[in-house]
Amino acid sequence: MSNYHKDTIAALATAAGRGGVGIVRISGPQALTIAETILKFSPRNRFAHYCDFHDIEDQRLDQGIALFFKAPNSFTGEDVVELQAHGGPIVLDLILKTIVSLGGRLAQAGEFSQRAFFNDKLDLVQAEAISDLINSTSEQAARSALRSLQGEFSKQVNDIVAALIKLRIFVEAAIDFPEEEVDFLTDSNVLNQVDELITRLEILIKNANQGALLSEGMRVVIAGKPNAGKSSLLNALAGKESAIVTDIEGTTRDVLKEQINIDGMPLHIIDTAGLRESRDEVELIGIDRAWQEIEQADRILLVTDASNPDDHNSDHAWPEFIEKLSRTSHLTLIRNKVDKLDEEASIDATGPFPIVSISAKSKLGLSILQAHLKECVGFDATNEGTFTARRRHLEALNKALEAVSIGRRQLVEMNAGELLAEELRISQESLGEITGKFRPDDLLGEIFSSFCIGK
Repeated sequence: MSNYHKDTIAALATAAGRGGVGIVRISGPQALTIAETILKFSPRNRFAHYCDFHDIEDQRLDQGIALFFKAPNSFTGEDVVELQAHGGPIVLDLILKTIVSLGGRLAQAGEFSQRAFFNDKLDLVQAEAISDLINSTSEQAARSALRSLQGEFSKQVNDIVAALIKLRIFVEAAIDFPEEEVDFLTDSNVLNQVDELITRLEILIKNANQGALLSEGMRVVIAGKPNAGKSSLLNALAGKESAIVTDIEGTTRDVLKEQINIDGMPLHIIDTAGLRESRDEVELIGIDRAWQEIEQADRILLVTDASNPDDHNSDHAWPEFIEKLSRTSHLTLIRNKVDKLDEEASIDATGPFPIVSISAKSKLGLSILQAHLKECVGFDATNEGTFTARRRHLEALNKALEAVSIGRRQLVEMNAGELLAEELRISQESLGEITGKFRPDDLLGEIFSSFCIGK
């Protein structure tokens, strides 16, 4: 077990606020000693004690259940004590103050999971899966996070790393011992192994893309001119009246956000102020924020009023926005209010960007739009083997794939075995960043700081 941590930490492991039960978790070398002072006896390992909790002046604070988990057989790999008290904030705060007065300190965000990682109780992917499981917004996301927590994603990454190491050993041995007359450059088995690595990485990237969507969701920004029906579209997708809808132009002056699920895929929907020239200082701030959201969007829904001829014929209408937004591949044009033209809902994907014809007010074509959004990111709701992933995982996987692909070209086109070996090393390090085998300290700090206190 690692000696990276030598102090004892404590935190509330249940949600803040009032509840029937509140759990205070203690971890570290002094956990048992602190517990003995609070309980007035030494708790047995992995045994539930119903007992009193006391402060440093021996005054009773509460009654509850105490559990002791002796290292290394605990979540963090250290001695861990859990005190299950009544869920009142004052009682729990008094228990935490007692722990601090006895030599413990309050834990930082994610510090319990961080200690579990450093003590080899779980890898970095599994640690992140804990946060994903807690924050999951659908049943499918929760099941996928559990698969990651149980090691499904890590196993696939580690299997590819093992194959990389095996190939590196052969290639580097052939380079270091040329007198053995092993001409690996003409060995088709080497190329076959490289091709197999590329295929396995491509499959893993596809599955990880699904996992990233479940974990982080898709960011959809609704943009367009005033009165085009942007707020009505937000309400239709959200299934509730989140935004105020009126016939007055410029009703929406700030950014409105809603989160929904489409077949398990989290969707972060953002309604923005109408895009137009304005002298109103407040409206200008809203328009500026709209463009900021557009720049960060995974998909932009540019809403137009199909029943208004000016929206399609005037040089001063939406074409200037098309010119700005068509530079991105994330654009979908929404022809709203087609019910006023007695048109059916439809989708046209033959042009430079998809065009979806709907009526947000009557919800005509809403299912077509939802299917289109899933298709845009390749989301498959029937994929039962999905695990959660994050954007950093995708970046590392793509970097690993790129390195192996470069190595293949260098082998085939230049017979450069040394360069192939170097690209295999780069690929291995990239995959190591996913599980934490190769771990820059700043990466670890960024990951664990996003966790809950007490996890």
